[in-house]
Amino acid sequence: MKKNRHIFCVVFTIWICFGFCVFVQSAFSQEDEITTTRQTSNTDADLSASSEDASRSIMLARSSADYRVTPGDVYTLAYAAGSTPVSYVITVDTSYRIRVSNLGMVNGAGKTFMQLKTEVEAVVTNNYPLSGVQLVLTQPAVFKVFVNGEVHRAGEVSAWGLSRLSTLAGGNFTGYTSTRDISVKSSNGQTRVYDLFKAHRFGDMDQNPYLRPGDVVTFNRIKRVVSINGAVERPGRYQLLDGENIKELIEIYANGFTPLADITRVEMTRVVNSVEIAGDKIFFSNDDLSDNYALEHLDSIYIPSVIQLRSILFVEGAVGIDISASLQTTNQFRIQFASGETYASLIKKNIAWFSAVSDTQNSYIMRKGERIDININEILYNISYRDEIVIEDEDTLIIPFRQYFVAVSGSVRSPGRYPYIPERDWEYYIGLAGGFVPGQNAKEAVTIRDIYGKKMKKTDEILPETNITAETNHFLYFFNQYAPLITTVLSVVTTFFTVMAVTR
Repeated sequence: MKKNRHIFCVVFTIWICFGFCVFVQSAFSQEDEITTTRQTSNTDADLSASSEDASRSIMLARSSADYRVTPGDVYTLAYAAGSTPVSYVITVDTSYRIRVSNLGMVNGAGKTFMQLKTEVEAVVTNNYPLSGVQLVLTQPAVFKVFVNGEVHRAGEVSAWGLSRLSTLAGGNFTGYTSTRDISVKSSNGQTRVYDLFKAHRFGDMDQNPYLRPGDVVTFNRIKRVVSINGAVERPGRYQLLDGENIKELIEIYANGFTPLADITRVEMTRVVNSVEIAGDKIFFSNDDLSDNYALEHLDSIYIPSVIQLRSILFVEGAVGIDISASLQTTNQFRIQFASGETYASLIKKNIAWFSAVSDTQNSYIMRKGERIDININEILYNISYRDEIVIEDEDTLIIPFRQYFVAVSGSVRSPGRYPYIPERDWEYYIGLAGGFVPGQNAKEAVTIRDIYGKKMKKTDEILPETNITAETNHFLYFFNQYAPLITTVLSVVTTFFTVMAVTR
């Protein structure tokens, strides 16, 4: 009996000690969780971001091997101390000294999250083997960097551990901000110069570093900006470094000439340090290019193409016209063609020129005052068609309009233009116009003319742009027109003779 009581006291004492430890651990964890909640709340306030953006940042930081330990980071450390689960929240301060439960201290300065994770988990494993320890990033830190120099507004900008230098580029730049000369002064006083062009063009990410707390970023002014356009692979506007001139601009920045470049006609417009106040036009020789001709600020280089030396064909009329276009609408454009090209090959390649209003059957070519008829319908729709009409320099290909209307005028109730309907005779269109005006037209007399003004018979087929004129030939119409005049004249004559007879 006495032995059993002894055993009970020992078990009770162990139970009391275990409960006290759990209570202390729980209280400590709750205190840290409150701190974590406050830290997370403050971070969210600084970010002013949605929960979706915050989750995305966490996933990026966890999946990136480059994410460095940053003051303000919040980590969760979980492991099993014997049979007791432990969850411990770690907040990184500016000292970078991280307390791992009551097991030790780890310095996180200059380390990536993965390096810190390995070191912290090793500390726990050494004390609690087989504890299933895991360190998880709960909330990445947000910090401030200072931006100044050639920017619209100098001041602090929010960033986080995976923000690169290039994230500061954009709307805050002026027209004179350099992306080739950017100074970054770190919190330890060390200053480095970076070149975002090399990062973007060549993928040199050493020139686009991650931002760190306390960085001071200075964007300096540009020194020389030149532009290059025409037959080069990468036309554009570039900031040149000291010692770089025409050779580097073409070979490095513009990535070289295209196969169609005419390097015998390279030209440059200079407005800074020019002889003429409005600017100078300079044409480069091969020696100028090989000698690396010196460039000034705002020089503009143009590389012509050999295609520009091709001959020109003018195309006019109903080309590129929508079907709803009016009669007054016309187009004119120039086409460059290769020597020896025929009209058949050119037209087949550009079938999209033509629409329902294009009179392709009656098209023609004007060549030095001479008209040459060409039936484009044969070219487009006859697969066996071949022609020998070769395009010559300064030819003009004219495509007339063909409006699908029939004009009705004269002695009808509603003269105007009416939609063309195939296989309808003249009476149909007179009916659309409201019919003949009574007392003006006799015996349905009409005059019908085709698009070329040629007179047609009533039995002929009515085609688009036919003009139908209802004649005014009724006797009563002319009688009513002239009767008042005749009556007035007769009255005057009668009055005259009456007065003469009375005065005698």
